Formats: sequence, C-alpha cells, structure tokens
Amino acid sequence: MSITPPATLEEFMAQALAMECEAAERYGEFSDVLETHNNGPVAALFRTLAGVEAKHAQSIRSQMGWSDTAPPVPTVRCWPDFESPETVPFDEVHYLMQPWHALQLALAAEMRAEAFFGELAKLTTSEPVRHAALEMQAEEAEHVELVKAWLAKVPQPDSDWANDPDPPRYID
Repeated sequence: MSITPPATLEEFMAQALAMECEAAERYGEFSDVLETHNNGPVAALFRTLAGVEAKHAQSIRSQMGWSDTAPPVPTVRCWPDFESPETVPFDEVHYLMQPWHALQLALAAEMRAEAFFGELAKLTTSEPVRHAALEMQAEEAEHVELVKAWLAKVPQPDSDWANDPDPPRYID
C-alpha cells in the first residue's frame, strides 16, 4: 500500500468522511440496481450497509462539529487508488448474487478499510492523526465483526447460483 498520511487531523477526518460517504453512496447504488433486477433480499442488505456507512459518516461530522455539508476534501487523497479502500467496485456485483455474496463484498471492503487506517497510523508523524487513525481502525474492526456475524446467519449459495433460465435480453 503506497499512501501518504494527511498532515492535520482536520484533513484526516475530511478524508475519512469522504471515504464513508463514498461507501454509503456505492451501497445505495447497488441497492437501486438490485431492486431493478427484482433481487429484493440483496437490495435490502445493501440498503442496510449504506445506512451503516451513513451513520459512521454522521458520527465523523458530529465529532468534528461539521454540518451535513462536509468541508471540501483536499485535492490529494491519502488512499492509493481512484476509489477509497472501503468502496466495493461495480464489477463485483452480479444481478443474481445472494446475501452471502453481498456480505463477502462488504467484509472485504471493511477489512481493506481497517488495514488502511492501521497503515496510516504507522506512517503518520502527527500524533492527533495517529490517534484518530487508530480509532477509525478500531471502528472498522467492529464493522468487520458485524459483517462476520451477519455472514454466519446466511447460507452459502449453491455453485449454480448464477444460472439464469431467463437471462436479460438486450436489443440495440
């Protein structure tokens, strides 16, 4: 992971907020797509995950005394890729996926976020940023455990889960 830690606590928290908002937005988009494909159980699960991320974002806003409109995110983000570590890529979602699949994606995203904040804590020279990164790492670890608990309650799908006897047809 090649990352540059933020210089100030405010910059760190603005980037953490951006990360949480991006994850909430993506889960909401997944929910919308799966509702369109009549996959209600997974759409509902993604909506729940969006709510968890939105609550985390609201917690950051409250902690920093920021209004619902976040401060501008610095032009250079500290994560190494275009998208934040907690964001699930679009191409990992399948219209026939089951709750187990959605939770696997969420687990991977939460684990990436936990590792990311741990790495920031190691790399920063700012004690307030280190402390905040360790707190965020602990919160992401709680999310990892939450998703693992959810995973324990859903069945693993059969190997033929993606077989669609009536696949969508597209006409140009």
